[in-house]
Amino acid sequence: MIKEDIGFTEAGKFEETRFEKIHNVIFESSQEASLLVAQEIANLIQRKNELNEPCVLGLATGSSPIKVYEELVRKHKEEGLSFANVVTFNLDEYYPIDKNDIQSYYHFMHEHLFNHVNIHPENINIPDGQVSAEELQQYCIDYEMKIISYGGLDFQLLGIGRTGHIGFNEPGSHVNSGTRSITLDHVTRIDAASSFLGIDNVPRKAITMGIGTVRNAKRIVLLGWGISKAGIINKTIEGEVSSQVPATYLQEHHNTTFVLDTEASSELTRVKTPWLVKSCVWTDELKLKAVAWLSELTKKPFLKLTDKDYNDNGMSSLLTEEGTAYDLNIKMFNKMQQTITGWPGGKPNADDTYRPERSTPEKKRVIIFSPHPDDDVISMGGTFDRLVEQGHEVHVAYQTSGNIAVSNEEALKFAEISKALHPDSKMSKKIIEFLQNKTGNEIDSLEVRKLKGLIRRSESLGATRYLGLPDSNVHFLDLPFYETGTVKKNNLSDADIDIMCDIIERIKPHQIYAAGDLADPHGTHKVCLDSLFEALKRLKHNSFMDDCWVWLYRGAWHEWESYQIDMAVPMSPDQVLKKRHAIFYHQSQKDGVMFQGDDSREFWVRVEDRNRLTAEKYHNLGLADYSAIEAFKRYIF
Repeated sequence: MIKEDIGFTEAGKFEETRFEKIHNVIFESSQEASLLVAQEIANLIQRKNELNEPCVLGLATGSSPIKVYEELVRKHKEEGLSFANVVTFNLDEYYPIDKNDIQSYYHFMHEHLFNHVNIHPENINIPDGQVSAEELQQYCIDYEMKIISYGGLDFQLLGIGRTGHIGFNEPGSHVNSGTRSITLDHVTRIDAASSFLGIDNVPRKAITMGIGTVRNAKRIVLLGWGISKAGIINKTIEGEVSSQVPATYLQEHHNTTFVLDTEASSELTRVKTPWLVKSCVWTDELKLKAVAWLSELTKKPFLKLTDKDYNDNGMSSLLTEEGTAYDLNIKMFNKMQQTITGWPGGKPNADDTYRPERSTPEKKRVIIFSPHPDDDVISMGGTFDRLVEQGHEVHVAYQTSGNIAVSNEEALKFAEISKALHPDSKMSKKIIEFLQNKTGNEIDSLEVRKLKGLIRRSESLGATRYLGLPDSNVHFLDLPFYETGTVKKNNLSDADIDIMCDIIERIKPHQIYAAGDLADPHGTHKVCLDSLFEALKRLKHNSFMDDCWVWLYRGAWHEWESYQIDMAVPMSPDQVLKKRHAIFYHQSQKDGVMFQGDDSREFWVRVEDRNRLTAEKYHNLGLADYSAIEAFKRYIF
């Protein structure tokens, strides 16, 4: 099989450069890319079937391949794709873990693929997380030998971890390593913590195919989605081969393709600084991106950049097009200056020609969509405050209950208070009994989930009241896709989108604010954003939508790059404190929040640092010096 079999070169964006050492293609969305990967796998299965040969697939788990598996299942059910000739070997499994545990990769593969296709059970091979310690070494040898007995893997599907691991081959793995047990890197365990409801529940060991096993596959496709993977993707594709980034060993494989979405590709040289690679078509956005990059590189504000700065850093063609550095600097300075406004809802009776928002109508109807019950104040608390203070009709719509992020200890505390107030309450007793006897990763009962959701609701109302919003303008949507009681959510459905359409139709907003995080295609923020985008598609033909503008904010982990920002809302020191206090109302998410990630800072600390750094970036570009800035990007639908 060759790299062009599924039309990657035509369908995706691929322009090989001297910086890149692995073939890669970039797609606008992970959905589009996943369909093409599934098509390649389907083509291989059919070709092998015609030859009356087994098709030996190496399979991966995690969020990255889910859409690939969904498409393969669809092809089986709707197009008759048969898996009767397919033999699979999974990359890895936690150790020790029961195969029936919902966090096991055995469970994952059956839930997403094997239970829905006609693969023979004896052809499914997944490392056994229950093999005894005494038998483990021989078990790994046998697993390796079984792969070899089939002539190796015809196709290996991979994801990539933030440490650069493939499978569970952590930094330090040898190029010729085979199937073996391994101790998991701390970063890997942190990344898995949300699935296990806390890092303490994540196994410390795993069984994994080795680097050598993977590299013996005839064809390798690695999937990379989201901004959180951008840095390691850059190191893997453009860096030197190193055991510290195990995925770099794939540079030495003759038939590997990295399939990326735009966010994951954002640190590649040809994407981040294309003028260093080729002749550019200098769009307005690319000009701003280039000048902002040059300003940061030279540590000079826009207005101090010289012709020499441009020429010395591969941007002479931009000067040829624009004339002089002086003219270009002023143009870009004005463009950034015009993003700054203290009036996020538009300034009444003002010339709005160069302002990010319209001056009319003077009082706007606004919906702030918040994926979880605290994203509104964490990500745009200062702007929220400004919109209320400036007299706009602000509505907050919490898209999910956020109940899974409330710890058992927090829920038990509230249940015990309820029992103390109402000693005869059967509900309180039932909840307390469940929480005191809950084991492992047992799914919360409906009563416990309701209590945890109510905790999040009460915290949200405390914050919105503090910011002066009436309770009648606070909406709890409880989108059904989220309400599973587990980290794994359901797919977006018409029921979710109908709820979104309903609130938009009722309020008829002039502004919509929404979380624009695209890091995980199956993460709650991304699914909530998709629900909005689908609702906008359905409603865009309504006349009231002609006056509706959509502004995207980002969460606590990432901020828009300076050249991407369309509206920057400065905050005074007093507003920073007010935003902090609004965040404090979400008490269940303080002091060791369940889904902390690898950042030990509390949400209010990391978001204050982010807002401060955004203000510093603006100042370093030569603009006014503010204490903090919240940033937004306009979405045109």
